[in-house]
Amino acid sequence: MQRGIAFLVALIFSASSLFAHGDNSHFPQTQDVVVKTSKVNGNVYMLQGRGGNIGALVGMEGILIVDDDYKAVGEKLSAALKELGSATPKYILNTHWHGDHTQGNEMFGKTGTIIAHENVRKRLLDPPVIFGDKTAPYPAVALPLLTYTESISIFFNGEEVKAAHFPHGHTDGDTVVFFVKANVVHLGDDFFVGRFPFVDIDSGGSVQGLINNIGTLIGQIPADAKLIPGHGPVATVDDLKAYHSVLVETSKIVQDAMKAGKSLDEIKKAGLPEKFKEAGSGFIKTDAWIETIYRSYSKK
Repeated sequence: MQRGIAFLVALIFSASSLFAHGDNSHFPQTQDVVVKTSKVNGNVYMLQGRGGNIGALVGMEGILIVDDDYKAVGEKLSAALKELGSATPKYILNTHWHGDHTQGNEMFGKTGTIIAHENVRKRLLDPPVIFGDKTAPYPAVALPLLTYTESISIFFNGEEVKAAHFPHGHTDGDTVVFFVKANVVHLGDDFFVGRFPFVDIDSGGSVQGLINNIGTLIGQIPADAKLIPGHGPVATVDDLKAYHSVLVETSKIVQDAMKAGKSLDEIKKAGLPEKFKEAGSGFIKTDAWIETIYRSYSKK
């Protein structure tokens, strides 16, 4: 129990520190938020507010977005989308259930169709405890109207938007979105650029599952594709490979220590090699990442 409390405190402290530095966070403080819009490739854009990165496909048929930030960012996000052609997207894809990617559903679901993996709808109907808080069930207007088990393709604005489920990585409802013609891929929170990820074990996430999924994606994504991560700047496949290496190497270090009979406290005290210092400077600090790995592999 004490270890669980310590882990929770570490996560909350990390997230609070991250917000204090003005980066994207998992906490909905929005007083000074400016939604930044960047063109990625073709008719695909990335918008950054306070929560997760938003993808937007723009064209004569309207706008499709991937994720929609916190509820409190909704008006600013809508205004930014209006600059691209429409304040009310026709389609909203959710990459997973977390509020920094789905709270905007309540606003955008009034005029658009929300689409997500079936586990996302289940989680939004009965959200798990996260960071010590039990989120209230989402209202009907904020729930996905269309769900799938493996994948779905939406043909819109001359583009094939393929949403594919990758199980038990960040959560049990993760979707990666491929903009096939534009050669852009939105990976949601399966990908944190240059930082340790948040693996939500209580929502069906798994460190090994995430490692496996990223390895599969590296083999599927074209080498010259542009990648939209859940958090961080537009990236490349080389960035994804570097991220994968960090996951593999750090998980092996912790697993080897576990096999040697080391306790969690001993593994934390030993820490990780200096080369992973930068990776532990984001939302998930090094101690929290070590504990995530330990918890995840202890479940086997």
